[in-house]
Amino acid sequence: MLLKDNVAMITGAGNGIGRATAVRFAQEGAQVVLADLDEAGLAETKQQVEAVGGEATVVVGSVASREDVQRIVDTAVTTYGRLSILINNAGITRDGLTTRLKEGEAQLMSDEKWDAVLEVNLKGTWLCCQLAAVPMIAAGYGRIVNTASIAALGNIGQANYAASKAGIIGLTNTLALEWARFGIAVNCVAPGGVNTNMTKTIPEKIVENLLKGIPFGRFAEPEEIAAVHAFLASKEASYITGQTLFVDGGVSVGA
Repeated sequence: MLLKDNVAMITGAGNGIGRATAVRFAQEGAQVVLADLDEAGLAETKQQVEAVGGEATVVVGSVASREDVQRIVDTAVTTYGRLSILINNAGITRDGLTTRLKEGEAQLMSDEKWDAVLEVNLKGTWLCCQLAAVPMIAAGYGRIVNTASIAALGNIGQANYAASKAGIIGLTNTLALEWARFGIAVNCVAPGGVNTNMTKTIPEKIVENLLKGIPFGRFAEPEEIAAVHAFLASKEASYITGQTLFVDGGVSVGA
């Protein structure tokens, strides 16, 4: 098992990629600490983890709150004695995809939409990295995997989301340089379209156009992103740090 004897903190674990990652990590032998604001979703993820023989602890909280993140980290250390892996998966969008031409363009974006996305996506990633690094540094070992997006390369109607995800790439690179001496590898996964609750809300015509731009001709399944998380979080990736892996079906090749 790739992740035996590891304790992983997974944010945004209430559904989608976070849930798939929690289940995959349990199958690979890790104990998982699941964090999300969706209490019902967390309960379902915990059930799925236990169904494959894993052990999970649930913490309801926001990654944008320093106090909540500290509570999540403390729960991992108190419950399992250590924290060796952080999967920064939590994220939101506020781009009005269904009415992109009317309200999604940058000049019409509200301060509320800008602030909300940067607060959760970029600040949330930063807080989780900063606080989770403390026990990792003390142990001399850690694996951090952040989440960017193909949108980091630019996407109409998503100035806030694109900026947050591009910021995460820069943050990943910087932390990789700073924390390598402590035995901590920091990498980033940048998914393209993934079959999650978020993409289910996209109108059918927009989905058809998006699929035309994907060489593989389909969205990824959450389990495919979880598999990349498992590799980067494992000792198999022991000499990889400061990298952003686009898991996008080939979209970035032509970008």
